[in-house]
Amino acid sequence: MSRILSEQIINIKKISKELCSVTIGSKYVSQDAAPGQFVNIKCCKGLEVLLRRPISICSVDKDKETFDIVFQLKGRGTELLSEKIVGDSVDFIGPLGNSFNISSKYRRIAVVGGGIGIFPLLYLLKETPDAHRHAYLGFRSQENAVLIDEFQAESEKLSISTDDGSMGYKGVITESLKKDINDEKFDIIYTCGPMPMIKEVAKISAQGGIKCQVSLEQRMGCGIGACLVCACKIGKPDNWEYKRVCKDGPVFWSDEVIFDD
Repeated sequence: MSRILSEQIINIKKISKELCSVTIGSKYVSQDAAPGQFVNIKCCKGLEVLLRRPISICSVDKDKETFDIVFQLKGRGTELLSEKIVGDSVDFIGPLGNSFNISSKYRRIAVVGGGIGIFPLLYLLKETPDAHRHAYLGFRSQENAVLIDEFQAESEKLSISTDDGSMGYKGVITESLKKDINDEKFDIIYTCGPMPMIKEVAKISAQGGIKCQVSLEQRMGCGIGACLVCACKIGKPDNWEYKRVCKDGPVFWSDEVIFDD
């Protein structure tokens, strides 16, 4: 169950020109959150930025009672959030949404992330230490590649691609997945990132007969299921309904999402 919380910033730092990492002390979130869930953060006091910002939980530390988020500096809200300092309090609602389906029966797993979609996948990898884990990460360039060491530590295999070829394979990360799909024999694939990448991962998974879960990145208003801004089509082409990414998701099985062209 989610709560409205006001908690203290333990650490905050820029990890690239566009990304900021924040560690927040919260016994409740650290004990109750699951991979795939998010928090909806109020970026500032007053009326300058009215709407909260939904940000995926990147990892938790149950012993220290903290959790980490990483967000892109995009707009006034995230700019104000990045200007906070250690000791400041942040108002947020969380943990929100559903989580990835993690089971001991999934012995060989792949995570496929693109850009800022990689962050909830790191949390998932940390929670599946007994599985054989292959992480596929796609970035625009080496300059945009972050948390490589962290993903390396939580994966038996790590494949990286960049659009410009400055790091890893030159091209989209789904090409690397496609090359490996027959040999790796994955039990399940988890993905989060840009919609074209998610659609391609879902297609590759379906062709290989592999279970796949997708975490959708949608614009949100309230974050609690009231405003319907984040509605998406779930079901079959001839029998579908709108569901809310913030409340019914953000994680869905790939074969239930209707990807509009």
